[in-house]
Amino acid sequence: MSDADIKKRSTMSVHFSSKTDNWATPQDFFDAVNDEFSLLWDVCASHENAKLPFYWTRDQDGLSADWRGKRVWMNPPYGSEIGKWVEKAATGGAAIAVCLLPARTDTRWFHRHIYGNPKAEMRFAKGRLKFGGAATSAPFPSMLVIFRQRRGSNSAVPG
Repeated sequence: MSDADIKKRSTMSVHFSSKTDNWATPQDFFDAVNDEFSLLWDVCASHENAKLPFYWTRDQDGLSADWRGKRVWMNPPYGSEIGKWVEKAATGGAAIAVCLLPARTDTRWFHRHIYGNPKAEMRFAKGRLKFGGAATSAPFPSMLVIFRQRRGSNSAVPG
């Protein structure tokens, strides 16, 4: 195995490791999403990677915060608590919650809160995203899941 192969393998392995579960959203990807949805709150941010004017850090605990009526962006930690974040986006009362998630359609959180949920819209990213701070693209596909609160049975909450 060449030095280049070893380096590539070691930089990719961080995506599978517990060294970090917090990866910054690629700015151009986020900008395109925000142009469409006009979001205001980043619920899983750090001071260094917040994408919006209002945000909660890990210490401020966006998972426990009140999302009701808010237009939120969520790129959650991709570790063992991701299911809690997806549940909050699905049930937390945000006017709209736009979530960047690994496209793991075999997980409990996907089947419990996304698949078959009439409030959830799925969009799969083309190719693999290169998250902030990573030397290479992610080794997994990504998806956007958009949860919209509904009035009655068929209409989305406006703006």
